[in-house]
Amino acid sequence: MKVVMAKVICITNQKGGVGKTTTSVNLAYFLAKAKQRVLLVDLDPQGNATSGLGVDKGELADSMTEVMLGAADFMNVIRPTEFKNFDLAPTTPQLANAEVEMVGMKQKFGTLKKVLQGVAGDYDYIIIDSPPSLSLLTVNGMIAADYLILPVQTEFYALEGVAQLLESMAMVKKAMNPQLKLLGVLATMYDKRTSLSAEVLEEVKKYFKDKVFRATIPRNVRVAEAPSHGVPVGAYDKFSKGAKAYKDFAKEVMERVEV
Repeated sequence: MKVVMAKVICITNQKGGVGKTTTSVNLAYFLAKAKQRVLLVDLDPQGNATSGLGVDKGELADSMTEVMLGAADFMNVIRPTEFKNFDLAPTTPQLANAEVEMVGMKQKFGTLKKVLQGVAGDYDYIIIDSPPSLSLLTVNGMIAADYLILPVQTEFYALEGVAQLLESMAMVKKAMNPQLKLLGVLATMYDKRTSLSAEVLEEVKKYFKDKVFRATIPRNVRVAEAPSHGVPVGAYDKFSKGAKAYKDFAKEVMERVEV
């Protein structure tokens, strides 16, 4: 029987505050709700995906920090969340120090890809939450991924730095990961009450055309509150506009991946 390998999706944007971690956590949650086996890899030293799922970083014996340095077995780091079909590979702020140490390693660019290959048969989707920078960790995420998703906030300067990110993606694709594709661009923090949000969304659609997801993530209090309760917005308030938007987005991701 042929083993189906996980689709690996890296959520990335070098700009901070665009909803990257929120998107990673909620995409993973709603994929799991759709009966997909999901692993979320927290590759951001801020560890917001880890704490946003109720994990105390101070109590972790090993995390992605040790995995990236080859000092811990990835299988021992993966832990189940309280949600069915949804596992997490947590991280700690020490990952920032590990990244500095990785510079001297021989296989520094392919570390994550090698690690994920060992579990790719156990999941349908592996979601990577990468740092808000074009760092060694981000490049590891791009090399390990089949697809990239780019969250873009519908605010002033939304497209700032995007050209540089796409350039980096093209370099990674050419040199180290020829199958890498941009799965799509997700408009986040959309405020239908302002003309600016509508104008920026139009600008994003002009730039990316059919790569922009139909789902748009609104500015929503429930989305902002959920991480402080250690749960995705779908578990915090499944009837909120934010939960509905992320559910629609996850459905669209599955459609695009399967095409």
